[in-house]
Order: sequence, then structure tokens, then C-alpha cells
Amino acid sequence: MIIRPYTEAELEALQQMTKRVTNPKARWLSKPKRRPSHRQRNFSARGDDDEMAEFQIYQRQNLNDEMDFSCGIIYWPRGAEKLILARYDGPSHVHGDIDFRPHIHRASERAIAMGKKPESEAVETDRFQCVEGAFACLVADFRVTGLPFMETYPRLF
Repeated sequence: MIIRPYTEAELEALQQMTKRVTNPKARWLSKPKRRPSHRQRNFSARGDDDEMAEFQIYQRQNLNDEMDFSCGIIYWPRGAEKLILARYDGPSHVHGDIDFRPHIHRASERAIAMGKKPESEAVETDRFQCVEGAFACLVADFRVTGLPFMETYPRLF
């Protein structure tokens, strides 16, 4: 499927929508046969004001490189292709002009219109240095609720 065009206003509305996690006890699963080996956990969420809005929120950590991690949020619209709204990536790789620094990818109207990955553009950040910090930033930025363990995290960024 082709990703439908989204406007910046629609993308902003998806970000600002409060999302409630429906499986707060999701467990880490190891994927040792995959290269590179990693562990991942996936949370499902629904929009608080729009029960039809479905999201997946993930944390992924390379088991051999603590700087190789990613946290992301995916929107699953009914009858359309999934849309990766954002990825919060660790400093394990170069992305454009960003050399081995944490960075945040966000879906943009421009990237979609150009036929690129919606979240292809990224900006460097100093808000996090580890997978837990990246996840805390994503949860705050995308108004995710229903994760009781997040209330006990120290300020990680």
C-alpha cells in the first residue's frame, strides 16, 4: 500500500492526541537469531478521544552495543498503510550530517510528498543518551499514558 498524504496539521494532531497503553505489562523479547541480536518490547495504545486510533510503541536495544537503540511510535489507520510517526535513535550510526549522536526522526508532509520514508528526516538531540531516556522522551512528546513504571523513572535526559 502507498502511504496516504498527511498534512502537517494532521501529523501534529496525531502527536498531540492522548494515547492510552492497553498492554502496560509488555515484556522484553530477545531476538538472538536476528543480526544484530536485539531485544524488543511492543506496546499497543488507543487514542483517548478516538478509540478507533490505534498505535504501536516500541523499544529496541542491540544486545551487543548499548548505543544502538531505537524507540518509535507507529500509527495504524484503518484501511491504510501504517505510518511511522517518530523514531528516537541512539548514537550508533551516522544519519546525514549527524555523526554518531542521538537523533529524532519525525514524519513530515514534505517527505511523504517526495515519496520518501515519512520519518526520513532527523534532528540531533541531547535529550537522551540511553534507550530508557529515549522512551521517556517519546512518551512525553506523544502524550502516552497508562505506563505505571514510567512514573518511577528518574529524569533520564
